[in-house]
Amino acid sequence: MTHHAAYQPYASASKRAHALGWLMAATVRPIATTCLRSPEGLLALRKGFRVLGSVLEHTPKSVSIRAVHQPDVRGEWVQAVPAKSAKSVVLYLHGGGYFFGAGSLHRQVTWRLSHALARPVLAIDYRLAPRHSFEAWRDDAVSAYQYLLKQGYRGADITVAGDSAGGHLTLVLLQTLRDRGISRPRAAICISPWTDLSADSLALKAHPRRDPFIPSARLGFISRFLTRNRSPFDALVSPVHGDFRGLPPLYVMVGSTEVLRDDARCMVARARAAGVDVAYEEWHRMPHVFPIMAAVLPEGRLAFRHMREFLARVEASALSLVA
Repeated sequence: MTHHAAYQPYASASKRAHALGWLMAATVRPIATTCLRSPEGLLALRKGFRVLGSVLEHTPKSVSIRAVHQPDVRGEWVQAVPAKSAKSVVLYLHGGGYFFGAGSLHRQVTWRLSHALARPVLAIDYRLAPRHSFEAWRDDAVSAYQYLLKQGYRGADITVAGDSAGGHLTLVLLQTLRDRGISRPRAAICISPWTDLSADSLALKAHPRRDPFIPSARLGFISRFLTRNRSPFDALVSPVHGDFRGLPPLYVMVGSTEVLRDDARCMVARARAAGVDVAYEEWHRMPHVFPIMAAVLPEGRLAFRHMREFLARVEASALSLVA
C-alpha cells in the first residue's frame, strides 16, 4: 500500500487476494468485456446485479435497516450496534457506472462503515442512466444532503462517502455544496473514485489487462455513452477538472493494479495543489472497490479500520482548533 508517507499493512497481497484476482480475471472480466459494449449489455448487467441481491444485501442480524421514502430522497438507513445514539452520520453514494446498483446492493460496505465509524449510514438510490444524467445525479445527492440537514445534522456532523461512480458523485456534491454556499461536510471518503470521463483520462490509457475487473476499453465505452453531446471537461461530468479549493479533508483509496488508479493519482494531486487535506492510499494488487469484498478479503476489512483512523484524525484536528 502506498500512502505517500504511511505505514504498509501488507508487503504483498494476501493469498486470498491473489486467488480472488485470478478468479475475477477468469470470470468477471470476460463478462464485463462482453456486456460493456452497448446500452443493452449495460441493462443486462443491471439485471444480473438484481439476481445477486440476496447475497449482496445480507447483513448481520444486529444491523438495523430502515427504508427511506421521501419525495426527493429514496434509499435506506443502515445502523450497526456501535452507531446507536450517534450524533454524526454518513451519506453514502453507491457505485455502478451510473447504470446499475442501489444502496441495498452495497450493504457489504455500508454496514461495515456504520460499524467502523460508529454512526448510521444513509445510502441513497439516485436515479440511473440511461434515462437520467449528470444533473439528476447531482440533484439527488444534494437533496439527500439537505434532507440530513433538515433532520438536525450540521454539516460538521456529516461524512460523505462513495465508491467508483459514487466517488465521482461525492466530488460533484462537494463542489456543488461549496458553490451554493451550503455548509460543507466534515470529510469525504472516496473508494476507487471515477473522476475523469474525458478522452484524456489516464484510466483509458491503462494496460487493458492490468485490472482483473474492468477492461480499460470498456470503461471508455461507458464514458463515451454518458458524455455524448456534452463536454467531458465540464466539472459536473469530470470533477477532476473542477475547482477543489475549499473542499473538506479527503480520504482516497484505490488498488494498485486497478484501471482507475492513475485517475485517482491525478485527482489527489489537483486537490493537494488546491490546499485540500488529502490522505491517499494505494493498496497492493487490490481490485476495484475492494472493501466491498471484506467478507473474504483481509485487506477489505483492514480498509474500514483505515477509514475510522482517518476520520478520527480529522475530528481530533477540528476539536483542537476549537479548543
